[in-house]
Amino acid sequence: IPLGAVLVHLGIGSVYAWSTLNRPIIAALPSLPWWATPPYPTFTSALVLLGLSAATWGPWVERTGARTAARLAAICFAVGLLVGGLGLVLQQPVLMFLGMGVLCGIGCGIGYIAPVSTLVKWFPDRRGMATGFAIMGFGGGAFVAGYANAFLIERVGVANTLFVLAAVYVVIMLAGAQLLRPAPIATLTDVNIPTPSSGPELRRLGYTRSEAVRTPQFALLWGMLCVNVTAGIGILAQASPMMQDLFGKTPAEAAAVVAMISVFNAGGRLLWSSASDLIGRRNTYLVFFGVQFLLFLLIPVLAREGAWLPFLVCLLTVFTMYGGGFATIPAYLADLFGTAYVGAIHGTLLTAWSVAAVLGPVIITELSSRAKAALLPGMPRVAVYDQPLQLLAGLLAAGFVLTLLVQPLPAKSAP
Repeated sequence: IPLGAVLVHLGIGSVYAWSTLNRPIIAALPSLPWWATPPYPTFTSALVLLGLSAATWGPWVERTGARTAARLAAICFAVGLLVGGLGLVLQQPVLMFLGMGVLCGIGCGIGYIAPVSTLVKWFPDRRGMATGFAIMGFGGGAFVAGYANAFLIERVGVANTLFVLAAVYVVIMLAGAQLLRPAPIATLTDVNIPTPSSGPELRRLGYTRSEAVRTPQFALLWGMLCVNVTAGIGILAQASPMMQDLFGKTPAEAAAVVAMISVFNAGGRLLWSSASDLIGRRNTYLVFFGVQFLLFLLIPVLAREGAWLPFLVCLLTVFTMYGGGFATIPAYLADLFGTAYVGAIHGTLLTAWSVAAVLGPVIITELSSRAKAALLPGMPRVAVYDQPLQLLAGLLAAGFVLTLLVQPLPAKSAP
């Protein structure tokens, strides 16, 4: 079952490597309008649709099962790539937006929650580890796709690359979907096996999505995920330019570090979610926000001193926690609300990702661009990221407070 989840997420996780498509798309469509200029149709819009479609389709995923949902996700994602490639061939940016932005985004949303909701039911005593396996595939997909995209674009061009990837990903994702199946006890009755995050009480009925979203706990977890993703995706959006500006790295050297980031992003998903089974979900998020708050304030200091290796350690640590936040949140939801409707609840919570996918890049890109514009010719760029990093550190401090406010819900007993 975990293997099936990883295969599904390997396909949709390639969306994190779509920055490698930006310049080839601009070269293929030189007269793009502003709304169709990457990364808007190829990254931001897909992530926004990921959260919105996960929220919309969550109840359907619970009703129909993970296998059917994963098959639909594979078809949507592959057809989106085909339509995007057709838009490039026909020089139609609207087709590219509909394919890569809308259809791929819907496929990502459905495919993201389908395996996760199944795994938390298969492994009730190791929910964090189980969701870490699935969501690790999402991070790993970016690492594989980054190299595959560059290899194919160089040989067959960007449009044909999308056609090839569509064929490859639909096979991989359909194979993963075939391995998924319902847990042995997938009924409305949900025995809440004790973990460090949940008391020993017996929860007879899981909270439904409509009940869960009305609780303060859901609002707090939504804010926690939004803050963690905003901080991580803000750095991710500017990782390569940041290394070039702060430490004078070449584009090739920065690209190598970006590939390394994908590995730590994927590994952190399994590492931290498994650790949350031992230390508790709340404590895990407190570590995330406390440590990242210090690291975001430390990075400008390291940049001024030219301390490359300590900076690299800080950067990679941040991305283990960025990935870990994604993998730990489904287990946290299952602890609080039960597993019966966790797929639908998780889908709704992912709207926080949609907000963060816009907020994070805007904060760091806009503020750093203004700082660069204020520099006189020849001045060093070592301080241009100070203000956005300090702002993100403030958000992380707020996330720490939100985590402290999360309290367990009372057991919901049968009528």
